[in-house]
Parts: sequence; C-alpha cells; structure tokens
Amino acid sequence: MEITPEIQEKLEKINDKYAALGQDMGSYLDGLLYADSVKYWDYISVDTLLSLQKPRTSFPDEVIFIIYHQITELYFKLALREFEQIADKEELTAEFFVDRTTRINRYFEALTKSFEIMVQGMEKEQFLKFRMSLLPASGFQSAQYRLIEMASTDFINLVHKDVRDDVDPKSATIEEMYKNIYWKEGATELASGKKTLTLEQFEERYSKEFISFAKEQETRNLWQCYQKLSKSDQEREDVIKAMKQNDVNVNINWPLVHYKSAVRYLQKDPTDVAATGGTNWQKYLPPRFQKRIFYPALWSEKEIQEWGKSWVEEVLAK
Repeated sequence: MEITPEIQEKLEKINDKYAALGQDMGSYLDGLLYADSVKYWDYISVDTLLSLQKPRTSFPDEVIFIIYHQITELYFKLALREFEQIADKEELTAEFFVDRTTRINRYFEALTKSFEIMVQGMEKEQFLKFRMSLLPASGFQSAQYRLIEMASTDFINLVHKDVRDDVDPKSATIEEMYKNIYWKEGATELASGKKTLTLEQFEERYSKEFISFAKEQETRNLWQCYQKLSKSDQEREDVIKAMKQNDVNVNINWPLVHYKSAVRYLQKDPTDVAATGGTNWQKYLPPRFQKRIFYPALWSEKEIQEWGKSWVEEVLAK
C-alpha cells in the first residue's frame, strides 16, 4: 500500500498526539494491529442486555412490563446526560441550550408516544395477577426521574403545593424543603396516611443522594442555566418553546400516560384497585392536583390554573 501524503500527515498527527502524552506511537499501532475487529453484539453487549429480564412469574406479559421500564430508565439516563452537558458548557449559547433541551424533549416524547406498548400491550388479567408478585416495588421508585426533576428546576418548585407558599427558598435549606417534596404524598397508605413500605425503602436508599444532587443543582439546573443566557437570548422564541415543551413533557404528558394506564388497569367501580406498593395514584398522577410546574415564570396565570386539566378530563371521558 502506498503511503500517500494524506496518510503521512495523519501518522504525523497521531505521533504528535501520543508524544504530547509521553507515549510511544509504535506501541499503540501494535495494539491496533493485534486488536480484534469490533462486532455489533459485543459493542452493544446484546447477550448481557437480553439476560436482564428476570420475570417473577410465568405470565408472558410480565416481560413486556419489565422491558418497557428498562427502556424508560435508559431514556432517563440519556436525558440526564443532556442536562449535564448544558450545565457544564463554559460559554453557553442559545443554540447549544435549545439543541440539548430539544434532545431531552425528544426522549420524553418517544417514551410518551410509545406508552401504548404498556397501556394496550398487556392483558389486564395477567397484569393484575403478576403485579402482586412485585410488591412493594413501584415505578414511583425511579430515582433517575427524581434526578431529572431536580436537574430541571429550582427545588422550591418540587415542594408540595399546599406548603410551597410558606417556604422561603432564599433561607430554607434543601433538607428542609426535601421534607415536603411533593411526591411523598403519592406513596402514603390510602387508609391511614402513613408512609408505605415503598416510600420507606425509597428514602432509605436514595435520600442522601437526592439531597446531595439537589444541592449541586442549585446553580446548575436548567432554569438557572436559562437565566445565565443573555436577556435577548432568554426572550428568543425557540428558547422559550424548548423550555415550555420540557415542562409539558415531564409534568403533564409523562405522568398522564401513567394516569391513563392506571385508569385502564386499576380503576374499578365502585372502588379503585391500589397500585403496586400502595401508591396513591389517584392524587399523585394527575397534574391538576400536583400543580408541579418547572418554569412558572414562562406561563400565564390562566395556563397555570388549568394545568393538565383538559388532558385528565379527556382520559376520564373514555
């Protein structure tokens, strides 16, 4: 093979790269010579991936339930990487901000649109049986989803709406606000109001991590990054659109497809079936009850008052 000027130039650049690191280029070329070719199944770890589904029962549809939740967690991981990229960007531009926020929106939109796999893809009879073997586990315990919330907004917006106005975010600590975080109400026993085992286990496993992460995000969350943009960039239509879509995707569309699923599988007149772990899905999932809004300054008073209302009414009408 002829060593063309182009190849010679690349070799010189490679040599300069490794020389700057105090390394010998020849050794790395030897490694390239001896290395096996990359194979799809090894690179993607297909065998490992396909071995991660471990049903607790013999009901076939349980595998659908497991795989979809695993897919969800992978999308959450991708979203968290985008939040990190935005926060780490030294000279944040509107273009970079919109691009990465749009990526997050795509991940959630893909999940929302594909949720029919769960809603229509499992036999109700199978689900209501195999779910009993999952106690007290619940999708409520998705730690990555909680991290996404903290990476999106100032922590005060995650405080339960009934006490939010009584909290001064300038003086209250993360630990103090965490005691009243909105989602704790969603994992209380329906009858007694006590913490469910689901919540107790979740807090024991993740509370320290959540508080530590929340403190890191005080100056790094998406809202804080938005405020670091110039005034003119903050007012750009594409910037505001990306932010508002993020708010809708995470706080309306995503919880409401879960609500739609709960209505299908758990609503049973004259009484409702409790969700796995005893979570109070009737109060926890509908956005109109939670009024959880990441960026309230971007919405009108009317939009805030009617937050998620029409969607819930549409679901209940079916």
